Amino acid sequence: MKVGLLVTCLVDMMRPRIGFAALKLLEAAGCEVVVPETQTCCGQPGYNSGDRRAAQALALKLVREFAGCDYVVAPSGSCAGMVRAHYPELFHEFPEHLAEVQRLASRTYELTDFLVNVAKLKEVPGKFSGTITYHDSCAGLRELGVQGQPRGLLARIPGLKLTEMKEAQSCCGFGGTFSIKYGDLSAAIADKKCNHIQASGADAVVLGDLGCMMNIEGRLRRRGDGKTRVLHVAEVLAGMTDESRE
Repeated sequence: MKVGLLVTCLVDMMRPRIGFAALKLLEAAGCEVVVPETQTCCGQPGYNSGDRRAAQALALKLVREFAGCDYVVAPSGSCAGMVRAHYPELFHEFPEHLAEVQRLASRTYELTDFLVNVAKLKEVPGKFSGTITYHDSCAGLRELGVQGQPRGLLARIPGLKLTEMKEAQSCCGFGGTFSIKYGDLSAAIADKKCNHIQASGADAVVLGDLGCMMNIEGRLRRRGDGKTRVLHVAEVLAGMTDESRE
């Protein structure tokens, strides 16, 4: 099957290794992977800020860039959720575009959801020795139902032990533009999340959205925690963490 990898703008700019890890996993699942070079943003920042025109322009660009793919996969529940859950609403006043938008939305998946339920990946290439705890990012959990999929894949890695933190499903305080508009409230929510991560005793917190990763890691470091690692689930599954990079 031909799979388009939606790298996401945050991954491209801030942590490209996540994109390469996603590519490795999709190829391990037997997919033919294409990565449109002109892809940029899914339009979510504009959409969340009320700039529908800008969001529509970016969305239509993305729809056409991935039109030849059987599926579109993103290492982000937030971006995949934008395409799958919000694109159809974004174009409800443009019926001439609605069919192609709905077609793309219906075949867009978050990475771990795709690996489990579509590609049915049998063997995970990654290796990890230590204890992790998992944070359920809001968009992936609430818009796409991503919860058991990453945990099921992580359970296949020898040497990895998962210990659940308290309130794993609660927000980390990022919320995209929310963290900019309501900085003090965002920081308080992040502090609560960091307390739960540290109380779990895990060596690392693993999750599926880079925005949440950056928010959590930044808060941990500002609190003086330089030890707890913050890793994307794709990095762990692909064996592309710092000490196991291939």
